[in-house]
Amino acid sequence: MASKLAGAISDGAFKVLLGAALAVSPTFGSLFGVPAWLMVVTGSAILISGSVEIAYAHRRSMAACVRLMFAYDTGWTVATVVALGVAWLGSTAGGEIWAGYQAVASLAFTVLLLRAPAAPATAPATPVQPPTPDLSAGEPAP
Repeated sequence: MASKLAGAISDGAFKVLLGAALAVSPTFGSLFGVPAWLMVVTGSAILISGSVEIAYAHRRSMAACVRLMFAYDTGWTVATVVALGVAWLGSTAGGEIWAGYQAVASLAFTVLLLRAPAAPATAPATPVQPPTPDLSAGEPAP
């Protein structure tokens, strides 16, 4: 369980770093062949998604977190392959496909994570002692 939690937090940290880089560097827009505003929107969405993932990873069911990360990363892979294929064919839409997926999927991931079931409560660190019976009233001990 701890390794999955560390993985979720690491995934969120990667998104925060990537989102910040995409949002503040105009170089990425020209590199992907998309307008700078689209990179700012995409980077901001990824940044928000990563921040929420870090904040809520320990508050949500780990099964839900893993499913969401798997779905998001699978979509990321498919969008990247499609974008590369489109670019290879000579179209300039590859960057828009990738950036569009990132913006929409990041926000969807965030909403679904916020709506995911809460993590089960953990047992208290110290065992709770049952109350001691009052033997002065003549009650038998259990």
